[in-house]
Order: sequence, then C-alpha cells, then structure tokens
Amino acid sequence: MPTLQVKRTNPVVVWSAGLLIMLVLFFATRWLTRERIEVRVATPTYQNLIKSVPTNGKVEPVVEFQAHAASPGQVAKLYVEVGDEVKPGNLLVKMDDSDIQERMANAELSISSAQVGLDTVEHNGSQDERLGMTSDMEKARLEQQHATKDLATLRQLQQKGAASASEVNAADQRLTNANAALANLESRSKGRFSANEMARAKQQLADAKAQQAAARSSYAGANVRSTIAGTVYSVPVSEYDYVQAGEDLVDVADLNKMRVRAYFDEPEIGNLADGQAVKITWDAKQGKTWHGHIYRAPTTVIAYGTRSVGECIITVDDAKGDLLPNTNVTVTVTTREDDNVLSIPREALHTDGPQNYVFRVVKNRLVRTPVQLGGVANLTQVEIASGLTAKDVVALNALNNADLLDGLAVKPVE
Repeated sequence: MPTLQVKRTNPVVVWSAGLLIMLVLFFATRWLTRERIEVRVATPTYQNLIKSVPTNGKVEPVVEFQAHAASPGQVAKLYVEVGDEVKPGNLLVKMDDSDIQERMANAELSISSAQVGLDTVEHNGSQDERLGMTSDMEKARLEQQHATKDLATLRQLQQKGAASASEVNAADQRLTNANAALANLESRSKGRFSANEMARAKQQLADAKAQQAAARSSYAGANVRSTIAGTVYSVPVSEYDYVQAGEDLVDVADLNKMRVRAYFDEPEIGNLADGQAVKITWDAKQGKTWHGHIYRAPTTVIAYGTRSVGECIITVDDAKGDLLPNTNVTVTVTTREDDNVLSIPREALHTDGPQNYVFRVVKNRLVRTPVQLGGVANLTQVEIASGLTAKDVVALNALNNADLLDGLAVKPVE
C-alpha cells in the first residue's frame, strides 16, 4: 500500500506573510479613516472693486473773512456771536478809538510842523526871517546908492579943489563896504540851506504824513465790518478784552463752500490725480459722509511732523454748513475702480517672492495654483486677471491654524 506524504509549510514564512498583511491592512485603514483638516473656503466672484487711499486732513473755508485788530486796544463792543448770519457791510466789532484819535491829533501837529520846516528850507527861511531879510536888503541897496552918489560928488569937488583926497578915499571905502554888505545879503537869501537839509525836511514831512495815514487806517479799522456774506464761526475775544495789533477778533466764512487740506504719505502720492473722488468723515458726526474731489494733487513733498507727505487740496461738493472750519477729518480717495472683475478674498492670496498663488480645493485636496493679479487690491478683495475661474473653490485658512500645503487632504467649510 503506497504511503501518503504531506508537505509541511515553514512556520516562519507563514508568520511573516501574516504580519505583512496586517501591516498593509493597518496603514490602509488609517489612511482611509484619518481625520481631514477643516479649512474655510470661498468662491471667486465677479464684482466692482475700488482701490482707495485714506489719510488725515483739516477743513478750511474757501471764502473767509478774518477780522484782526488794526492796532493795540480794547474791544469796546461785539455785535455778533457764533452762528450768526451776516452780510457784507454788517458791523461785527467796535474797538475803543480814544488812543487812535490822540494819534491822529499828534500826526496832524507833526504834519504842520514838518510843513513849516520844509517851507523854511525851500524859501531860505521863515516868513519873519524873509521879511527881515527883505528889509535888510532894501537898506543895503539904499546905502549903496547913497555911497555911490557921495563918491561921485566928492570926486567932482576934488577936481575943483574943493575936496581932499582923504575925503574921496573915505567915500570910496564906504561904497566898498556897502557893496560887500549887499552881496552878503543877496548870497544869504539864495543859498542859506544845503541839499541835505532840504532832503531831511522833505523826509520829515513824508514821515508825518505816513503816521497820519496809519492813524486814519486804525481809526477806520476801529469799526470792523464784514466784507462777505457768511456765518460767524469764531469769536475768540470778549468785550473789554485788551488785544494786540493783528490779533484775531471775529471769523466769518461761507460754510457752503469748504475744502480740505489733506496730507498723503510719500509712497501714495503717485496714485493721486486731479478730479479723483473723495469721501470725507468726521468723528464728531458718526455715520455722516461728505463727498468731494481732488482740486489740486500734491506737487512736492514736505515735512509734516515725522512724516514726508504731499499736500493735497480737496473740494467738498456737498457742504451745507455742517462741516466746520479747522476740524480734523479723515479723507479716503478712490484712486482706481474696476467694474465686474473676478476677485477673491485677500486672505486667500499667498506670495512666494515675485510669484502669487492660491490653494484650490480639488477633490478634497489642496492644489497650489499660480495666479496673475489685476490692477485693484484693497483691504478685503484682490482682483484676479488669470489663473482662476468663477467655478473654482479656494482655501482661506485652516480652522486649527495649521499651515496650508500642496496636496493636503482637507474638509471644506463655508
């Protein structure tokens, strides 16, 4: 009877094969059942995007009248208060003019004195001096005539032997003295004062007239009247206050014509241009927005505190008396606006050197995708020129703050 032989399997091989199968099953199960990272996602959308630049600015009137004290003095009376509407010619404030009247009187006396001095120089003496000079010259001429006649008579008598030589010599000396006296008086009547004395007398009269003009101007300025139609927005003085020359008394402005002087940091200047739209807000009126446009873009860079800025003038288009002068406001300039462009939330965009990219979600995995940006990027949205479509889904961030990586398995969360 034949014998049956059974081939026995090596136990080591069996155990090795079993262990390998268990390992494969373990890792396969772990891979299939592992927890996926939850990520917030968004879909690219078409919308209108605005690029804007905010900064600070100060409101100032376009049409303004500021009344200043023409000279030191006391405020005698105020005729207006803050909020009053005034018209051109309305009396705003009256200054005490007693000191000004005294100055005008002194100026009148100075002019009179200077005029007398100039007349004296121009006519070679005062009127009394000129009258005395005329009288002296008349006497000198008579003396000359008498001396000439006497000399001629004595010379005739000398020829007849009726007069001595000494008498003729004495008459001749008398004529010589009369001629000298007359010449001296004539010289004094024509050149008594020098050119410098003439110039000094003219300058004294000019100075006196200037003082009179200044006093008259101060007198006119004692009654301060508005030169424009507008609203009184500041009265920094009170009645009986003593003010210095040039001190502000009353400020009037047309509050419907306002502008803002704004200061933009140097890197933003290149984005500004005349005519760009502007929104204006004021913390004192929450929820209120005014609108305007750039009237004059910056033309140079100046130092503003610790900043290097460009000064920009912005016209307020809808001021209605509710935006006050000298208030500090925030202005936001729209530098570019693109309509109906594809955009994504800014937090979905990543940058690696010069390359911009996003993570698309494809079959629950992240796929790093390069994108080209458009011309508008603001604080919340970025324009996409190419690389995405409106059907794509992009990852924003992981809910557990984990880093997003290419190929990472994720669970999208809206």
